[in-house]
Amino acid sequence: MHVLLIEDDALVASGIQAGLAVHDFVVDTVGSLAEARAAMGTVASDVVILDRGLPDGDGMTLLEEWRGADIDIPVLVLTARDAVSDRIEGLHVGADDYLVKPFDLDELVARLLALLRRAAGRCRALVEHGPLCLDPVSREVAVAGRPVSLSRRELVLLEAFLQAPRSVLSAEQLKDSLYGMNDEVESNALNVHIHHLRRKLGSGVIETVRGLGYRLGPPSAVEGRPRREGGRA
Repeated sequence: MHVLLIEDDALVASGIQAGLAVHDFVVDTVGSLAEARAAMGTVASDVVILDRGLPDGDGMTLLEEWRGADIDIPVLVLTARDAVSDRIEGLHVGADDYLVKPFDLDELVARLLALLRRAAGRCRALVEHGPLCLDPVSREVAVAGRPVSLSRRELVLLEAFLQAPRSVLSAEQLKDSLYGMNDEVESNALNVHIHHLRRKLGSGVIETVRGLGYRLGPPSAVEGRPRREGGRA
C-alpha cells in the first residue's frame, strides 16, 4: 500500500519510512503543503500521514482543501499538539484518525491498517477472497489453509487488488502501490509480478481488462498451492 507522508522533520520522517517499509508499505515523503499538493496530483496514494506544523502553514489547511474538493483519501494526523481542542479540530476538519507524538510505531501501523480496512468496507483484519486469505499484520498468504510464498512486491500487488476487489486498477495505480516516486521501474516490471501471481494463485486470479488495466478475478479462480520459491524481494 502507498503512503504519502507529509512531515518536515527529516529524522522523524526517515524513522517512519524505515519502520513502515518493514511492513511492506511504500512511502513517499514530502515536507511542505506545496510539495504535498504536487504529490497528490502525481501519485495514487492509499492513505496520508499528515503533520500539522509545516514550514508553509498548518496541515489542517491542506486537509480542508482536500475535503472541500471531495478528496476522501484516509488521513491520519500525526502531530505534537496534544490538546483535546486540537484533536477535536482535526477530526471536525476531516481527519480519519489522530495520533500524538511521540508515538509507538506498532500503533501507527495498526491505525493505518484500520484506516485501510474501513476504506475498503471491511470489519475484519483478515482479507479473504474465496479460499485465499491474507493477514495484513503477519504478511502471510494462504489458500485453503496452505501457505503460499510470495515475494514482497507480489504480496503488495495482491493486497492492492484485495483492497479494491470490484475495481479496475490501471497500470499506473498499481505501480504507485509498488514503487515510490523516485524508484526506477523497468517497463515490464508490473507484467512480471502479475505473471508470478497468476502462476502461484491461478491463471484467472488477475483479469486483464483491455485498454483499462487489471482487476481481481472471481474467488473460484483461486487455485493456489504451496511453493518454496519466491523470497521477499
